[in-house]
Amino acid sequence: MKKTVSFIITVAFALCVLLIGLTIYFPQVVFADPLGIWTLRISGTSEYLTSTTYGNDTFVAVGDNGAIITSPDGVTWTSQISGTSEDLRAITYGNDTFVAVGHDSTIITSPDGVTWTSQISGYPNNLYGITYGNNIFVAVGEGNTLTSPDGVTWTPQAAGAFTNFFAITYGNNTFVKVGGNGTILTSPDTVTWTLRSSGTNQNLNGVTYGNDTFVAVGYNGTITTSPDGVTWTPQASGTDYQLSGITYGNSSFVVSGGSGKIFTSPDGISGYNRKLCLRG
Repeated sequence: MKKTVSFIITVAFALCVLLIGLTIYFPQVVFADPLGIWTLRISGTSEYLTSTTYGNDTFVAVGDNGAIITSPDGVTWTSQISGTSEDLRAITYGNDTFVAVGHDSTIITSPDGVTWTSQISGYPNNLYGITYGNNIFVAVGEGNTLTSPDGVTWTPQAAGAFTNFFAITYGNNTFVKVGGNGTILTSPDTVTWTLRSSGTNQNLNGVTYGNDTFVAVGYNGTITTSPDGVTWTPQASGTDYQLSGITYGNSSFVVSGGSGKIFTSPDGISGYNRKLCLRG
């Protein structure tokens, strides 16, 4: 009996040492967790998809040439008619409305992701990002910022800096928009914007808020974080791929990037050593 117990303890200890060794010498080994395995789904479109959101019990993704697809579960997808052939660059959901923006000042809205209506932005250039917060939609693009209470009527706001803005988010009672050459600006109301030091001169393509932290991502594996949108700290991503998008949910930041790469982090600072695994 004593020999059996001793053998079990020895085996358990050996397994622990093996796992520790794998973690040290192979830091990109992925152990099973909800974000460790990704499943490839049939989208029903060959267009490049640029942005996804969730609302009204529906996933909605948008992309090039006006592509829009919807899904009730993220598994089965259906193509929808957007009413535009312009490239769509971002989508959000708020105030019971989906709002997508894109090239040539395109703005389209929908209550359900299926029926879409074109809106007049009054803005002549491309739009790249949109968010909803504090009961207002905010769209950003080539050198300008637009706001709307309902996605229909839009008002130009002072941009705060002359650059391309690629993404915007809302959190901690603060709007944060990011863009070319590491530009980051913040605003409590979308009217007055303050330029912040991002700690990088790389283009920033995406930004989100979660776990009491703002996280922005961009070219050459750039990741920078802030607790308040004011003070930013560059983080080590462990990659030099272009990082194009980021979101937060289920206690994890998820970053998408070049060559189909996906990285995750629990806090925006650590744990970016994850490669995309697909099964279909």
